[in-house]
Amino acid sequence: MDFGRVPTAALADIDFKLPAEPVFNKKVLKGKPVKKPLIYTGCAKWGIKEWVGTLYPAGTKESQFLGEYVHHFNSIELNATHYQVYGPSTIAKWAEKAKGRHFKFCPKVPQTISHFSNLVNAGDKTSAFLEGIMAFGEHLGPIFLQLSDKFSPAKRDNLYAYLRSLPTDLQFFVELRHPEWFADEAIRMELFETLAKLKIGAVITDAAGRRDVLHMHLPIAKAFIRFVGNSLHRTDYERIDDWVNRINFWVENGLKECYFFMHMHDEATSPQLAAYVDKMLTKTLTLAK
Repeated sequence: MDFGRVPTAALADIDFKLPAEPVFNKKVLKGKPVKKPLIYTGCAKWGIKEWVGTLYPAGTKESQFLGEYVHHFNSIELNATHYQVYGPSTIAKWAEKAKGRHFKFCPKVPQTISHFSNLVNAGDKTSAFLEGIMAFGEHLGPIFLQLSDKFSPAKRDNLYAYLRSLPTDLQFFVELRHPEWFADEAIRMELFETLAKLKIGAVITDAAGRRDVLHMHLPIAKAFIRFVGNSLHRTDYERIDDWVNRINFWVENGLKECYFFMHMHDEATSPQLAAYVDKMLTKTLTLAK
């Protein structure tokens, strides 16, 4: 994942401290602690061959990767669905690997919808995508729509119309990357207030070179965090510690669910940092196992 990548030498000069808690969140987090929040951690994909011998036992075949992955984490950010629409039969096979576990797949909306359609006349493609992922059954987690960094607020009517067309019995999150969504306060607040009305979450992305997308707003009492690490640089651990404190604060004030997904520019080391997230959150919160 190259989004927000900076040279390693520049990491020491970046202020990685999380932004102050937005006043907006008080509309959602009412100050009442959640005793058993649902906390999910994981990576973005399971098919990384470099994980054989570290996360996966030596000799593990590619067809066995998912079966091994579910033993280590309780969720996955499913990037595979961004590049291909899978039918119910394939999805059901993946779900079977998680049978008996409190595991969630969080599929990414296909790029044919999110990047190539401008969210216009995308109903049939969306229906085909949803038909497939419904085969996850109880293992279906939130679905997230990541928009291109070229999708600016000038197209927000397209976005809002598309979001209103989505089924309300499924949980959706939106990730926006164009800088203008965050640079203009009026546009930013219109976005979060619209999402709150639609009961759709806002993905929070933590990447070294794009601190503007680290908005910290919670339109619903659920969080979806995409963390981009830097190959186990010391700042990765400092950033995680900061996140653990913030998530704990959110839970103490009413956060019901949290999804925390690990990304790396070199995915070979993602499991190590994801395991650190899991360890640190376990110290203070009840993870969904």
